[in-house]
Amino acid sequence: MHRPDLRPIDQTLFDQLAEQALLRPRLRCNFNFHQEQDAVQRFLNVLQPGTYVRPHRHCREAAGAGFECFVVLQGAIGLLVFDADGQTRQSLTLNALGPVRGVELAEGLFHTLVALQPASVLFELKQGPYQPLHDKDFHPAFPLEGTPEALQQEQRWRALFPIPRGSLADD
Repeated sequence: MHRPDLRPIDQTLFDQLAEQALLRPRLRCNFNFHQEQDAVQRFLNVLQPGTYVRPHRHCREAAGAGFECFVVLQGAIGLLVFDADGQTRQSLTLNALGPVRGVELAEGLFHTLVALQPASVLFELKQGPYQPLHDKDFHPAFPLEGTPEALQQEQRWRALFPIPRGSLADD
């Protein structure tokens, strides 16, 4: 498959993906720049408020290869890191307007993402190749995606974060 020489990452693409995310039950949409077999996964992940990202971690065969890097290009995302018992260990707001715009997570950290603004866009980078059956190790203390408990959990997490400056709530 031929890959284009240039792939613009622009507002038109963000708007298209945000619209698609709103139409999907999970309220999110990926746009992959990589192929499944590529050694490096790189993609946009558009999240709408209300999406539930079940806490998980990435573990790879090669030590240190389970890292994950996020940079917010539009909107704001809450990041929660959990310990083995499901207790919140750290929280951080990633905001396209700063002061923290991105983060790199070390391998093996249980984490989730919480969309704090509509049409929040992340650029993600992690080790490949993508292996759907082994990509994520889900934390057993949290509800399965698509359940009423998951919806309630996402709402509790979102309430932990202040409304970011520059959000629609400021208008």
